[in-house]
Formats: sequence, structure tokens, C-alpha cells
Amino acid sequence: MGTALAASCSMHQINSSYFVLSLRKLSTHTSATRCACFTGRSGIRYDQTRKYCCQASLSTTLQSVVRAASQAHPGLGTGAFVNSTVYLLGLQILLKGLTPAGVAHSWVLGTAIYSAFGPGGYLLVCLYFLLGSAVTKVKLQQKQEEGIAEARSGRRSPGSVWGSGSAGTLCAVAALAMGDATFWQVGFVASFVSKFSDTVSSEIGKAYGKTAYLITTLKVVPRGTEGAVSLEGTAAGAAAAALFAGIAFLLKLVPMQGAGVVAAAAIVANLFESFLGAALQGKALWLTNDIVNAIQISLAASIALVMTAYLYTWSLVYQVRFDCDMLEVMTSSSLVEAC
Repeated sequence: MGTALAASCSMHQINSSYFVLSLRKLSTHTSATRCACFTGRSGIRYDQTRKYCCQASLSTTLQSVVRAASQAHPGLGTGAFVNSTVYLLGLQILLKGLTPAGVAHSWVLGTAIYSAFGPGGYLLVCLYFLLGSAVTKVKLQQKQEEGIAEARSGRRSPGSVWGSGSAGTLCAVAALAMGDATFWQVGFVASFVSKFSDTVSSEIGKAYGKTAYLITTLKVVPRGTEGAVSLEGTAAGAAAAALFAGIAFLLKLVPMQGAGVVAAAAIVANLFESFLGAALQGKALWLTNDIVNAIQISLAASIALVMTAYLYTWSLVYQVRFDCDMLEVMTSSSLVEAC
């Protein structure tokens, strides 16, 4: 019995030694393979192993980039990289809707928004740019003949870029600084929903509005007058707000309730913009159209953020009251059982 046990132990030791030796050989082979991937002697062609290793390394790098870029809140480094890539590949398209200076300024806006709000927020801005540029060209020749078309055939200058995106950029910066992207995302969405709604309302009103009224006095005025509204333009703007808020919901930027909040904030801000344009624009030289737009989208973002904070607080209060009521019911039931 003892002899058999000793023989078994000896065989176990031999097998263990063989296993360790095999591991060492495998390690040596792996090291040699790695060296073959990254080094070579002059005049000798790199082998297929190097090609495979380089392909694997490139694949891993690309997977890391895609993983980082697909996050809801990627951060500044990833945002700058993705936005720069998009701008390099799509420069010709961008120049159709932006002046060269406008492209440079919009790069800052795009980088901030992708960094804070990820691909969903970035896509929303791209859709605003594409759809807004398209609606600007509706009956463009007619509007040019009437002298009410956008300057530069609708191509946006730096002033237009910040008139459209200053509030959203500030929300992105606040999200990056405070680390609370979910809250500031509501303000960002509201600002672009408001601006898209305003663009649609204005351009459709100029193109198809039969009668325009000055919003402060309801006096009939020519189409394109600052502060003028029409039934067609107002209806189109409200529909655009609902549509763009729905897109933000589908992109998971806001919940269903949040979509209603940003649409309502956009409509209120658009009406205020019309009042402001009718009352002051043209009278105060500093109050340009771009500044009025910046005030409008800032108001929309502010309204949406305040409403969101209120609804959140109310939901917490309701939850506390519900918990207290349930505790009271459970306590009462326990006392009845005790009796």
C-alpha cells in the first residue's frame, strides 16, 4: 500500500513538473510571438503573426473608441474626437448651411454637446441643423423677392450659431462641471425645441401666411414684420415643437412627461420672442435678431428646468406622503390585530 502511494505521488510530481515546463514553453513562445509583432530585422519581411497582431490591436482600439462614443455622457476628450471626425468628413455639407466662420464656432457647440449629452443630444442638434436649413429654403425665391428671406440664403453666421445654441451650450457646460447631465439635459432639449419651433413658425408664416398680425396690437401688418404672427405660422410652430419634443423622447433625452414640459416651454418662449420683437426690436439698436433668439432659447431652457425641478420636488413630497399613509395603515392594522 505504501509503495503504491509513493509511486502515485512520484507520478503526480512528474506530471506537475511537465505541466510547469509546458507553461514556461508557452510563455516563451508567446513572448517570442509578441516580439515578432513589434520587432523585425532589416531585410527580413514581417511575418503573418505581426499582421494578425496589428489587426487585433486596431480592432481593440476601434472597439474602445466606439464604446466610449456610445455612452450617454462621454466626456470632453471623446466629444472633441467624435465631433472633429464628423466635421472633417462632413465639411462640404456644413458649408451649405453655415459660413466658414459659422462652421468654426459651431465646432465648439458640437463638442460641448456631444461631451455632455452623447450621441442622442448630438443627433438632435444635427436634425435641427438639417431640418432648420431645409425649412429656411421653403419658397426662398418668393421670400427673396418680398425682401423677407434670411440673409446669405439661410447660411448661418457665428451670431446665428450662438443665437440658436448658446443656451444649449451653457447647459452642456453646466452638466460637465456639475456632473448632473440628466437635469441639464432637459434645458438643452427645450432650447433646441424652442429654436426649431421658432424657425418653422417664422419660415412657414412668411411662405404661406395669408394674414399677419402684430402680436401686441393685433394690427394687420406685412408678412416678415418683427413681432408679427399668422395662423399658419403659429400652428406650424406648435406642431414643430411637439414633433421635436417627440424626437427627443425617442432619443431617450427626456421622459414622456419631460417631452410635454419642453414642448410647453418652447411655445411659451416663442410667444415671448414675438412680444419682444414687436415691442423693442428695431427701437433698441443693440437688440439684434440673434440676441432676441438667445433670450428666447434661454427662457425656454429656464422654464423647462424650473418646471422639472418643481415636478421632481412634488413627486418626492407625494412619495413621502404615500409612505406615511402606508405606515399609518400598517400601524393601525397591527394595533387591531393586537387587540
